[in-house]
Amino acid sequence: MSFARLASATTATCHIGLGLAAVGRPGYINLGRERDLPADRTVDALRERTHELLDAAYAQGVRYFDAARSYGRSEEFLADWLRARPDVTDVVVGSKWGYTYTADWSTDAAQHEVKDHSLRTYERQRAETDALLGDRLDLYQIHSVTPHSPALADKELHARLAEAAAGGLTIGFSTSGPAQADAVRAALAVTVDGEPLFRTVQSTYNLLETSAAPALAEAHDAGLTVIVKEGMANGRLAAAQAPQVLRAVAEETSLGCDAVALAVILRRPWAGVVLSGAATAGQLASNLQAAAGDLDEEQLDRLAPLAEEPAVYWEQRGQLPWH
Repeated sequence: MSFARLASATTATCHIGLGLAAVGRPGYINLGRERDLPADRTVDALRERTHELLDAAYAQGVRYFDAARSYGRSEEFLADWLRARPDVTDVVVGSKWGYTYTADWSTDAAQHEVKDHSLRTYERQRAETDALLGDRLDLYQIHSVTPHSPALADKELHARLAEAAAGGLTIGFSTSGPAQADAVRAALAVTVDGEPLFRTVQSTYNLLETSAAPALAEAHDAGLTVIVKEGMANGRLAAAQAPQVLRAVAEETSLGCDAVALAVILRRPWAGVVLSGAATAGQLASNLQAAAGDLDEEQLDRLAPLAEEPAVYWEQRGQLPWH
């Protein structure tokens, strides 16, 4: 399955995909992660966990898998899984460039990743991704674009990305930070030879951070596929941390807090793919119950006040420790 086919399918329904940020490296900022992963987080242990999740996701109908150069060995683990299953030809693979993983498989590194959106970094990381995923890569996104990212003004980079698009690769971008809406709109204005460069946008959106919604609707109307990340707010919406009103709605619907949180996103008409960031097969199964979440307007109205000011949300996210 190509990304174009997945995007076409999302015009009728929203899909749940699997993101590998939480299992491709030993340290990450998700709450509760110290309980979710084995204490001995060797490369082999996390490869085994990643493959377990990919197997479970595929068996339950998930067809989009999301990695990144900065997610430790996520591309390597995904490539190993694909190579061992040559009959799996109906999945869509996305990855991202722009951050370099620098933690050297440590959970307490002083710096876990370094951001650089230069053409030189693109060329290096594209070669690294190609060496692992080759022609299995369907989507390549600039990682965490901001409104003033140099990647949005670098014409030489745009030309190289357009070349990749002409060769069949879908080109997109992701966003982070309190000015996501501005970043989305700035990226929508990027063209090469009069044609829009980007075909996808991947942004943070959840019950606590809703500020990008109008811009994501604009992106959808412009023909981009919208991929939603961090729908669980890095664990802040999971049962152990969930606000009381989310717990109450979850009890009413007989779903987990995670499934309710993701079900709200699935209802957004602009959402094409919503990522699960599960670290265990149990979490994944619970996340996938979101598709059955039939929330009524009264429940949605009760959940709406959970939204925080973007600056507040992103400041708190920036303070989350790497577990």
